[in-house]
Amino acid sequence: MAFIHLDVRCLYTLLICTAFGSVPSNAEIKVNPPEDFEIVDPGYLGYLSLQWQPPLFLDNFKGCTIEYELKYRNIDSEHWKTIITKNLHYKDGFDLNKGVEAKIHTLLPAQCTNGSEVRSSWSETAYWTSPEGNLETKIQDMDCVYYNWQYLLCSWKSGMGVHFDTNYQLFYWYEGLGRTTQCADYIKINGKNMGCRFPYLESSDYKDFYICVNGSSESHPIRPSYFIFQLQNIVKPLPPEYLSLTVKNSEEINLKWSIPKGPIPAKCFIYEIEFTEDDTTWVTTTIENEMQITRTSNESQKLCFLVRSKVNMYCSDDGIWSEWSDEQCWKGDIWKETLIFFLIPFAFVSLFVLVITCLLLYKQRALLKTIFQTKKEVFSHQETFF
Repeated sequence: MAFIHLDVRCLYTLLICTAFGSVPSNAEIKVNPPEDFEIVDPGYLGYLSLQWQPPLFLDNFKGCTIEYELKYRNIDSEHWKTIITKNLHYKDGFDLNKGVEAKIHTLLPAQCTNGSEVRSSWSETAYWTSPEGNLETKIQDMDCVYYNWQYLLCSWKSGMGVHFDTNYQLFYWYEGLGRTTQCADYIKINGKNMGCRFPYLESSDYKDFYICVNGSSESHPIRPSYFIFQLQNIVKPLPPEYLSLTVKNSEEINLKWSIPKGPIPAKCFIYEIEFTEDDTTWVTTTIENEMQITRTSNESQKLCFLVRSKVNMYCSDDGIWSEWSDEQCWKGDIWKETLIFFLIPFAFVSLFVLVITCLLLYKQRALLKTIFQTKKEVFSHQETFF
């Protein structure tokens, strides 16, 4: 009975202490946000580093694994990217045509706070490039194409209202390239740099590719332009070759073509086929370099198709269609055309030979007649003489 009485007294004591706050609760556990939060630009044209230091007063949580929740975005974006990390830095690519904002707070895991995660307040920072020149001075219509997954070419047009002495320079960088590099082979129009032919870009696929095109003029500053893309998403392959169209019977048609030449794997292609049956045309797609179709009419006299290629969704997020291939056709009743093709020339040749023969026979007959007449006259003259 004494033990039961003691347990009841202890239970009452615990309840009273909890009610009046004598026992620490999770609401009283606090943690500070990270220190020295900043965005650092190492000069890689948009590849920025977000850095911070541990929060103050972590002595009470030495046995805990501290995590950080990081959120960041370009300023005009509606969505934040969120990262949970134990590190004190994080790197990612940003569009430097716009500002960058980020915020971070500290996370204490539930095992360190009696079962409930504790978060600090937010620490915030922002980053802008120093604007130079008016917005209208930026280049226009930037266009980059990675031809056949081998050769990158970019071109652009001059900004509006720029002075005639304005010229442009292109710089690029991707992860694995030691430093920011300037274009070594510019495409020039009227003496100005209006495009760039890139060299072989080793190990550049499936990485963010950063470009900056800035300019110089003695009259006014030029606003730089920044671009980010991945090379596999701007590939323009070669068109397919060696098309064949075979009519197997009165209905089945086999279309076949060769896989485009180059380094693109066969599994990475999608093809668009434009098929024409007499006056009807339709378009379809396939990932194979061969397909079977059915004629809509056995009376159709002309079947044609052409093909173009593109990198498919399994190897890229986007791509550029190739040019169309040469057209391949099949025509019905070809034996009649062939017969007409050969008969007409043969008829003309035969007629010509007949006319020549007749002329020769006529000439020969006239000649024989003349000879015979001459001999007759000679014979008659000899009889008179004797």
